[in-house]
Amino acid sequence: MAVDGFSPLLAIRSSVGIELWAPSGPKQPYEHQSNLPREETKNSRSISFSPEGRYFAYSNGHEVKILQTQDWQIKCLLPRPKAFYLKFSPRGNYICTWELYVITKDIPEGSPNMFVYNIATGEEVFSIVQKKQTDWEPSWSSDESLFALVVGGEALFYDLSEGISGFKATATRIDGSRGGILSVGPGNSPPYVAFYTPGTKGAPSMCKLYKYPSLSQSQTVACKNFFNADRVEMLWNKRGSGLLLLTSTEVDKSGASYYGNQALHFLATKGDSCSVPLAKDGPVHCVKWSPKATEFVVVYGFMPSKAALYNSKCDVIFDFGEGPRNCAYFNPFSCFGFLNFFALVVLAGFGNLPGNVEIWDVKMKEKIANIKCPDTTHFEWNPNGEYFVTATTAPRLRIGNGFKVYHYSGALMHETIWPQGQELLGVEWQQVADNVFAEPIITKIKQEGIKSSQPEASKKAYTPPHLRTRKEGKNPEKLIQPLCAIPGLPPGYSSSQSSNNNSNRRSGPQKSQRNQSGNKSKTKKNDQNNDINGANNIGVSASILSNKTHNSSGDILVRSTVDNEANANSGAGNGGEQQKRNPNQRRQQPQQKQQKRQPQRRPLPIAEYNADLVVTNNNTQENQQPPQEQEKPSQQQLLQTNQTSKKAANPEKEKKIRNVAKKLSDIKKLKARQEQGEVLELNQLNKISMEAKFLEELRALKLSA
Repeated sequence: MAVDGFSPLLAIRSSVGIELWAPSGPKQPYEHQSNLPREETKNSRSISFSPEGRYFAYSNGHEVKILQTQDWQIKCLLPRPKAFYLKFSPRGNYICTWELYVITKDIPEGSPNMFVYNIATGEEVFSIVQKKQTDWEPSWSSDESLFALVVGGEALFYDLSEGISGFKATATRIDGSRGGILSVGPGNSPPYVAFYTPGTKGAPSMCKLYKYPSLSQSQTVACKNFFNADRVEMLWNKRGSGLLLLTSTEVDKSGASYYGNQALHFLATKGDSCSVPLAKDGPVHCVKWSPKATEFVVVYGFMPSKAALYNSKCDVIFDFGEGPRNCAYFNPFSCFGFLNFFALVVLAGFGNLPGNVEIWDVKMKEKIANIKCPDTTHFEWNPNGEYFVTATTAPRLRIGNGFKVYHYSGALMHETIWPQGQELLGVEWQQVADNVFAEPIITKIKQEGIKSSQPEASKKAYTPPHLRTRKEGKNPEKLIQPLCAIPGLPPGYSSSQSSNNNSNRRSGPQKSQRNQSGNKSKTKKNDQNNDINGANNIGVSASILSNKTHNSSGDILVRSTVDNEANANSGAGNGGEQQKRNPNQRRQQPQQKQQKRQPQRRPLPIAEYNADLVVTNNNTQENQQPPQEQEKPSQQQLLQTNQTSKKAANPEKEKKIRNVAKKLSDIKKLKARQEQGEVLELNQLNKISMEAKFLEELRALKLSA
């Protein structure tokens, strides 16, 4: 991954220390080299490279160290053990540190918490109180001749054209109100200055553009007024000729979004101002300027969000379509000649989105690659414009920490998974000066990379377990043969056909053939005697129900116990022949004798049987005179069954009976209280007077039931 013998380093901040990684050669993995610095510390809060990559600064809980990247020697040490943020000036001559604002007993008014140091000498040149953690960073001009910041709603400007002596007094200021935001544009010298003032008491918010040092109200270059803005984010293009204002409110009064309302406005140094038109309702997720400085990308709208490329006139020149996106990143390499312009943009969906990453060629307006980087909390382009890093860092995610380096074609070039028990806190590329890297050539050919060690999520649709065998081409009916259920059979009884099938599977193919021939002959006999049997058979034993078969018309046929006993006796008489056919018959005979000795089960009431059940028997006289062991259901049992079914069919009457009985019980309690001398209310006396009515109603309900 090195270009012309030089490859930017990766600075890594973890829960165990700070270290720098570099590849040992082209297309080699990143790893810690012995000549690179490494320090073990658990209290590091920030790391930062200077814009041109000359210095590397980090905090270790004791002090802030600034190293020279040329030989990695210590340039200076800053006595700031509680430094929370570090920020270099545009040319890397100064560094700003910020720490939490604290009030102590010794200093109740508080002490300064933002400091500016001269890197060449390590001397503190400026300090001030900045209570807010957001928008604490001061603004610099590109040549570091102007230093500006907002204190108490007032914009202060320091002229550094004559050196550090300019920090001693303010050169000029702009009066405003609390909540004001200041931003100095890059590129031009003297620079343009934008100052935002929030609206109060029904007045609109206002952002004004000035040309330094002309900062009076009558010398405004451009102005934009807007309502519904609790906060404003200012985004300058690289040349400092255009400014985008992303306004937002903390609460959406319409209730359409949890994140408030967003709007996008444009200001030009030529004096033009307008609102950026958006084709879809919803929040503005991300806005980024192209390195070309005349185009910008906006990701906006409810999910799936839209992404569009705009020109400096706020006209849409290309629509990227809809997708699960909320981030946009331009690669830092730029060449301002239109024909030689090289720019890539990444449209990604991080955070609560699945992590889709789309790489687009801005010049050709076509997609180069589409990859997936789930659980990404940090994204940054390599300064050479060809590679980018994605990382999963703490405290956003404390498990699965690590980072990956990709080529713009979508090839994975490097992967490091952080060991368990440690946390990756930050990853940052080393910055370089302009024109260090040659212009790369964009191709659609995917480079050869490595395979990720992380398991990929399955892309197959979920298949329920009962459908998996069918999807694999297997017939589940052959694997699972459920028992045939007879309508009206009590629970626990099985059919004779299922028992025959089980015996066929146990005894082998010969016995199954004999059973099939026997079943055919029995079916013919049952067809002949089907008309003889009728509803005269009232008591049907459980053993009859357990020996059923089917005739040709589909009716359910049940053989009597007498036929079963006759078949059993005939089978016993031909025992010698069966022994020749099946040697296992001797083992089955004792079991058959035990089954004969077992008493037959008591028949169930006729109401439990299905009315469509047809009983057949070869001997009509035996059916008309069932054995003495089979008892007929008594008339009392039938009446109880009918009463139970009637009660179950009238749940509303039972409910009415319970309600009336409860009222009578309440009346009885009221009478007892009245007899004890207690004075009752009028409504209670009226209830007692209705006792006769309730008794008559209860009697009528019981008779009808």
